[in-house]
Amino acid sequence: MLVPRRYAHYVFGIIQSGLTSAIASGVASMALVSEGRFLSNWIPAWFGSWMVMLPIVILAAPFIRKLSHLLTREE
Repeated sequence: MLVPRRYAHYVFGIIQSGLTSAIASGVASMALVSEGRFLSNWIPAWFGSWMVMLPIVILAAPFIRKLSHLLTREE
């Protein structure tokens, strides 16, 4: 099932925030590998951070896109 292209901004935000929060919470949980508690800590940390980051990414993306356009030039 494909999502209509007009919702691409939201699809991007879901993927980007999910991946970023997964990596960040995984790095933060690495110290627990030796204790065997990595997954039990990482999964709720990932989900919680994803729920926080998703609306931030979706709301900030248009501003970041405009800002990056202002800070770059045509080659």
